[in-house]
Amino acid sequence: MFVSFILMPFFIYVQLKGRLVKSGTITHPYPFCPRSKTPLIYRAVPSWFIRVEQLKEKLLENNKQTYWVPDFVKEKRFHNWLENARDWAVSRSRFWGTPLPVWISEDGEEIVVMDSIEKLEKLSGVKVFDLHRHYIDHITIPSSRGPQFGVLRRIDDVFDCWFESGSMPYAYIHYPFENVELFERNFPGNFVAEGLDQTRGWFYTLMVLSTALFGKPAFQNLICNGLVLADDGKKMSKSLKNYPSPMEVIDQYGADAVRLYLINSPVVRAEPLRFKKEGVYGVVKDVFLPWYNAYRFLVQNAKRLEVEGFASFVPVDQATLQKSSNVLDQWINSATQSLVYFVRQEMNGYRLYTVVPYLLKFLDNLTNIYVRCNRKRLKGRTGEEDCRVALSTLYNVLLVSCKAMAPLTPFFTEVLYQNMRKVSNAAEESIHHCSFPEAEGKRDERIERSPLKTPLREMVIVHPDADFLDDIAGKLKEYVLEELNVRSLVPCDDTLKYALLRAEPDFSVLGKRLGKHMGIVAKEVKAMSQESILAFEKSGEVTLSGHCLKLTDIKVIRDFKRPDGTTENDVDATGDGDVLVILDLRPDESLYDSGVAREIINRIQKLRKKSALEPTDLVEVYFDSLDQDKAVSQRILHSQEQYIRDAIGSPLLPLSVMPSHAVLVGEESFHGISGISFDIKLARPALVFNSDAIVALYSGNSEFTRYLQTYLLSRDYANLKTEFQQGNGKITVDCIENMPAVSLVLREHVYLTVGDYFCRTNSE
Repeated sequence: MFVSFILMPFFIYVQLKGRLVKSGTITHPYPFCPRSKTPLIYRAVPSWFIRVEQLKEKLLENNKQTYWVPDFVKEKRFHNWLENARDWAVSRSRFWGTPLPVWISEDGEEIVVMDSIEKLEKLSGVKVFDLHRHYIDHITIPSSRGPQFGVLRRIDDVFDCWFESGSMPYAYIHYPFENVELFERNFPGNFVAEGLDQTRGWFYTLMVLSTALFGKPAFQNLICNGLVLADDGKKMSKSLKNYPSPMEVIDQYGADAVRLYLINSPVVRAEPLRFKKEGVYGVVKDVFLPWYNAYRFLVQNAKRLEVEGFASFVPVDQATLQKSSNVLDQWINSATQSLVYFVRQEMNGYRLYTVVPYLLKFLDNLTNIYVRCNRKRLKGRTGEEDCRVALSTLYNVLLVSCKAMAPLTPFFTEVLYQNMRKVSNAAEESIHHCSFPEAEGKRDERIERSPLKTPLREMVIVHPDADFLDDIAGKLKEYVLEELNVRSLVPCDDTLKYALLRAEPDFSVLGKRLGKHMGIVAKEVKAMSQESILAFEKSGEVTLSGHCLKLTDIKVIRDFKRPDGTTENDVDATGDGDVLVILDLRPDESLYDSGVAREIINRIQKLRKKSALEPTDLVEVYFDSLDQDKAVSQRILHSQEQYIRDAIGSPLLPLSVMPSHAVLVGEESFHGISGISFDIKLARPALVFNSDAIVALYSGNSEFTRYLQTYLLSRDYANLKTEFQQGNGKITVDCIENMPAVSLVLREHVYLTVGDYFCRTNSE
């Protein structure tokens, strides 16, 4: 009989006895068998236990010796589970499973636990070939107390399967019967990885058994992942077919895209993931297409060198690349070393989820800044030598980034590597045979990490055309300063003040035209003086060895000439054609404060978006410094107060003035943002009361004051604001029972926003 069938007879029986207190129906979660879909019920049965409660303190101590990613699973979930651990019911009433090696007498007074097959054979006199139940259940052992006490028989139970899983570190090598030295050399294991649900399963039994047997944890490091769910948030189910076919997704987007999607998802932070095909496509679009486009651009321009009659592309050696004077080469080389350093650091810490966001930023810098701003160099328009350095830099960046990312994207990086290795004699046959790259090159944090939101003191634009400079320094100046985040823009038409000019013949254009005279003309072009190059640019032509050369025949290259008294840390420059841009990199306090203010504004805007706020939604923004020394943040907020207010549309308020009735709509903590850490909280506009003024309206009756405040807080904010506007800053409240009518004056008795109250009291 199914257990639920007896409920009605039981109900009637209790009712007839007059002992029924209450009856009714309650809807609640209930366990069902996943296969038969029938309801289940827990039933108490005799069990064998392991005394875990005696080990609790040692378990907690051993847990502290392990390293988990993410750490909150260890410090919260697993720690709490161990702290509340109960004795482990290790037996199961099943046929299939590992038999409990316990033989017991009929009277229960004599118990023998077998620790080996040898012991069982010795005590029973029976040869044992198999340890499954149907091979050993019939084996009996004579009682050590004498024949009159009969024999000992094995108990019917089998082990909880998690006991076997927890024994894995030693059971799989047949310890302690074999491989003792191997086990002792490798225990505890270096790392294990499993799902969040194993805090009550495998992670737990590993820890319990290793603590009980050896007094130490079973592992040193642990990666814990969350559960991958279907798009609807339910468990993936074959019967429900609520997930896309894995092979379909891989065939459509590639295995690497799936890998990177999962690595960059909440699942590697021990959080659940709703698997979406669109997310895999996003990886292809945001990661692999830009990455491949940078590679394709390299291949196209390397082939162009050969087609135009130059020698085949061979990458310049690493030492030469590190000496490149081009600021973009220096920057991308430094960024590549930072990528290697970061990936190494995060992989050592088992933090896979931080790698993809960093890679995305790197690829964006590579494709949208380095390649885009370097197109002329990469296409050979600044001379063959400069072109080879630029292409070699791009080649090296792609090669190193592929090696760094090979463990995460093994197939994509192998495809790129197999083509790139053709121009390198020392290349390994596969990228997976290569050593993981070391961060060997120089990392220039001045170039690489200067925050984009920190303004620069000055930018000098050098160009020989006065009309061009008038446009930049005139009608376009406001846009240039805003877009580039520069305080001052200085135009300069004196090219020789900041640049050394050199001329390079365009061999691809002149080679066919000049034929055997090419060598002589090329020599004269390279020997042109600074003044003659300027004159050539102005007139548009020059005659050398009887040949008239135009602007399209000669490439003029501007090498930056550093002003006297400045170092590379003070000033840097880059150029494109006949334009040279010089940046003053020297920091000062006001520039730093302005940069931090921009960072704070940026975080506020992102938090608004994260909180699903529309641009028209009014909120008040509260700031709280998390630094021990709050003087820096206070100085910044004071000096940048108006700038921040203009940007966010309201004053940035200290958290201390936020009333208890304010309704939070978003909050987030930010750490290490340009050297400071802080909390940002967004709240709906909240009323602020002048309690003393309101008490005076009621002749000192504080209870009436409290009722009035409660009434106003219960009102719709928009309607209340409209009433004040229509009443020219006054409203009359006469609807509260047993209380006299009073007139409330805006900014005397009540403020509609905390910002209004804060600004008014501060100004007073």
